[in-house]
Amino acid sequence: MSRRRIGFWYRLAAVICKPPLLVLFKRDWRGMEHIPADSGFITAVNHNSYLDPLSYAHYQYNTGRVPRFLAKAGLFKSGFVGLMMRGTGQIPVYRETTDAATAFRAAVSAIEKGECVAFYPEGTLTRDPDLWPMQGKTGAARVALLTKAPVIPVAQWGAQDAMPPYAKEKKLRLLPRKTLRVQAGPPVDLSAFYGQEPTAEVLRAVTEVIMAAVTEQLALLRGEPAPAEPYDWRKAVARERRAAREAARAGKGAAAAAAPDGPAAAPEPAVGPQQARSTQQAQEDESK
Repeated sequence: MSRRRIGFWYRLAAVICKPPLLVLFKRDWRGMEHIPADSGFITAVNHNSYLDPLSYAHYQYNTGRVPRFLAKAGLFKSGFVGLMMRGTGQIPVYRETTDAATAFRAAVSAIEKGECVAFYPEGTLTRDPDLWPMQGKTGAARVALLTKAPVIPVAQWGAQDAMPPYAKEKKLRLLPRKTLRVQAGPPVDLSAFYGQEPTAEVLRAVTEVIMAAVTEQLALLRGEPAPAEPYDWRKAVARERRAAREAARAGKGAAAAAAPDGPAAAPEPAVGPQQARSTQQAQEDESK
């Protein structure tokens, strides 16, 4: 299977984006030998900063195998960004519609044509307090089983120093000059799952194998051991909600005990901004 040509639009994007990246950041790139020279393949990439898609795209572009990202359909609609997204062949994802499966069909088609399709399996910036990868979604696993294409785990680290996730102000912190680190590992062995029916359990198992490989590469980049279990954001949000309910009940009980003329209604506990953001994002993710 041949490889996709870089093309005019990707070269234009490189002309625009590469010079500032070269000037503003140092680079520590490893594992390029694991990127297939030909044929279609999948990359599974961790996500810890709004800046890291540029870091990964720069790395991948320099291998000669440009990626096609799955991105929100709204980015394709208008303006220069939309023009670039369409011109570079990115894949729109129509969330919360009957067209949601279209993105996966497009990803499968691209891989069969010899292209690279990049997945961020977490689906959003990691909520892990130490920025390790969270549990992943099953889209990459589904496409991997359909195509049997190599899945290359890619870890990146350093972009969060320049643009921390969930900072109140999304401003670049350029000084001192930061290092963008990207490392690709060997293909994930998924052969044990080939031929199995892609049930929810199988897809979850494949996703866990993929995310473990990404986490392993990140541990090598960071030079420290990864957590024994990936962060489960939904469980964390559920714990926050239970704690809030228990605090509310405790507050009502204390107020009732202190009231001289019988029980009085206690106010609901305040919800902190981080909890509110986590709860709102969890609700949005449940609908994807």
